Amino acid sequence: MQRSDEVLDRALSTPERAPAHSTRLGGKEVGPQVQSWKVERAYATDLPEAMRAVSGSASAQLELLLGGAEGVPAPRLYSAWADRLTGDLVRPGQSVVHTAGAGGRTVPAFRGTVRSRTASSGSDTVTVQALDGAERLRGPAYLPRPYHGYMFKKPVATATWCVDELLRQGGIHSCPPPRAPAVDPADVKPFTALYASLHGGFNATYGQPESLPDPSEYDWIREGAPFEMALMPKAAGLKVSWMPRSRFTLPGKVFQMECWVNTALTRGNIVELTAVFDQNGTRTGDIRATFDIATGNVHIGSGTNTVGGLEITRTFAKLATLRGTWHLSLMVDTTSTGTIVRPTVQPRLTAPDGSYHVGEKYTFVEEAAWQPVSELQQINLKTDMAVECLQVTDRVWTDTSTYPQEEWEQRGQWTKGAVLDTPELPLYDIPKVSGSQWDAITEIARASMSTAEFDEQGVFHWRGPSRFTKVPAAPDLTVTTRRNISSLTVTEEIDACRNHCEQPYQDWKGVGYVDGEPILDTAVREIKPNSAIVVQYAMAEDDVEVGPPVVLDDSVVGKGHQVRFGTAKTGGTSVKGDVTVSCWRDGPTYFVRFANHSAATLWTVTKDGKPSVRLQPIKRNVDPKLRSYAWTNSTSQKYYGKQQYTAPSADWVQTVETASVLAKAMLTAGRYPVPLLGDVEVLHDPRIQLGDVVRVVDTAGAELDTLAWVVGIRTTHAAGGVPQQTLTLRGTAYNGAPGDEGLVPDAPVDPAYGVQRKYGRLTAQYATLGALTAKAISYRTLLETTGDPA
Repeated sequence: MQRSDEVLDRALSTPERAPAHSTRLGGKEVGPQVQSWKVERAYATDLPEAMRAVSGSASAQLELLLGGAEGVPAPRLYSAWADRLTGDLVRPGQSVVHTAGAGGRTVPAFRGTVRSRTASSGSDTVTVQALDGAERLRGPAYLPRPYHGYMFKKPVATATWCVDELLRQGGIHSCPPPRAPAVDPADVKPFTALYASLHGGFNATYGQPESLPDPSEYDWIREGAPFEMALMPKAAGLKVSWMPRSRFTLPGKVFQMECWVNTALTRGNIVELTAVFDQNGTRTGDIRATFDIATGNVHIGSGTNTVGGLEITRTFAKLATLRGTWHLSLMVDTTSTGTIVRPTVQPRLTAPDGSYHVGEKYTFVEEAAWQPVSELQQINLKTDMAVECLQVTDRVWTDTSTYPQEEWEQRGQWTKGAVLDTPELPLYDIPKVSGSQWDAITEIARASMSTAEFDEQGVFHWRGPSRFTKVPAAPDLTVTTRRNISSLTVTEEIDACRNHCEQPYQDWKGVGYVDGEPILDTAVREIKPNSAIVVQYAMAEDDVEVGPPVVLDDSVVGKGHQVRFGTAKTGGTSVKGDVTVSCWRDGPTYFVRFANHSAATLWTVTKDGKPSVRLQPIKRNVDPKLRSYAWTNSTSQKYYGKQQYTAPSADWVQTVETASVLAKAMLTAGRYPVPLLGDVEVLHDPRIQLGDVVRVVDTAGAELDTLAWVVGIRTTHAAGGVPQQTLTLRGTAYNGAPGDEGLVPDAPVDPAYGVQRKYGRLTAQYATLGALTAKAISYRTLLETTGDPA
């Protein structure tokens, strides 16, 4: 139910109602010009009609009949050929906001965009059709597909993470978005090197997982998450690492590591962010920030794996005393003109009370903390507490001291527009998706027995398979035939009965990985000073993601995912720390961007003068086995016979545990034919939403008193009349198991079929032919009667 107030509640309870509505197109109020309006919402699914509540997506549609204004007919104002000054009010893509209510009070009824307009010449009517937030998800669907899930035999994401990612692509966010997703050709503006929402998966929007913890070591939680969902360790010291999509260089610009945590949900006291850099040979460097909520200290270290490095401390008293949602980060200035970087570091925090804390800057002047030329290798997270929205941004600002608080907190840059459910369907491999983002979300909803919808305020809601499995304790609203209901149809059909439910699933046990066919560059690429080139490589669409190639030097020989930069086209000397390597994927095309930050021309060349770019795809060694899991109900089968439902085979179900949960949810919904209450015409109540629980009391006809879920809503209103609302309801429970008291149901086959009088019996009854013929019975009676005929 939508939120209301006492004024609207009172208006809806009075015998005589005064309808009210407001309609804005392009932000302009046009309510007085609306001749009629209609809003429809319903779940779309492949399941039988009476089971539709448990699965599918819902997209609301609004239809307006719009009249003219100030004596000018509507077609002249709003047709496709109307003057832009007035016609743009209803152009396709224009914003639409509609509210409805009574007594001068309204609540949201629809928020979306115009899909079409139809002007009827010779009339004063323009028909406008609009669609809700689903219209924002018409872009091509794409999901990053890392190989790490089946490489490590650990889930890399969930179906919920995939839905969240598809929403993000359409500009619908459930937590702070990536700061700088777009590539800047001039390499001056900020650029997101890594973004991991941690909304039900380690998979990253930008970048990809490098190492994964075991599922027994963590949970995905919603209660207490900073925004929507968080990674929650089950013990202190949970570790995860990611490969960035951009191996930015040292020396470079200012980069920032950040995340959001809830210090009230913790197994210890530490959260640590570390940037690891690939130096010459096998050496690595690291710059890290360790936030200690027990002491309020932030320990910031810099060093290499051969030297050890140094550490400084900044203290924030509130970090130790105030529990709740903290925004934590470390800014690192690596600007340098030489081959050695003396990092300048500065921690930055926002407390649960909104207070802003910036630590004093420090430049590591000690040699043990210096960083030689290198490239970013990976980002490590170690956490004892709930953490969400990890990201790393290169060139985040020109310097650390002038970084504004508004930019740090991304004020005015995003609005939360999605609510997710507890993650379901762990995924070892991300299935391929096609079509639009809305098409992909609908596919996931159907495969996972979930629902996807935008509410009246434009907020997206994702609810998992457990939504409709429990009978609610109390209704959101009661409607009765005495006052609210003018028409009611109750349908019970055998097609709604499913007492043998099977869920196919992919068994990933035994699936490993092998190296795919390497992709070798065919040319040595020249990269001019302070410029960048983008090279395209063809990859098979079945190939999963690979990160940017690792930059090699002459002390390391390998045949992996790599590139070498030389000072001459014939080979020259290898170069480290001068070229930022970035990558992205678009279908079968893999793009690699090489940005040369030095004042000398460089080439992608091996020591002996050959092309040095080598891309190494990873693929699974065998395909997962297709299996099936079933739940049955013998009591239902006794009365209704075996009614089978086998869910469509989908790549989204990858464990037997998930298959069992889905099959059981199907059985719970369909083991008895739950009644469908269709065409329930009620007094218009704008507070009702899809998924609400309504108590239906019929004292005039069916004599029923039951709870039902709202699975469809259609509301219409014409000027001068009252709104008409029709609900489609699905019962939350069945009317008990059949008893058939006093009934002896006939067998499905006539018991007399095939039963004939035996010859021995016939001769015992009729000693002679004359005795038989004297009876004058028919041949049929002669055969079918087992005893004496009457």
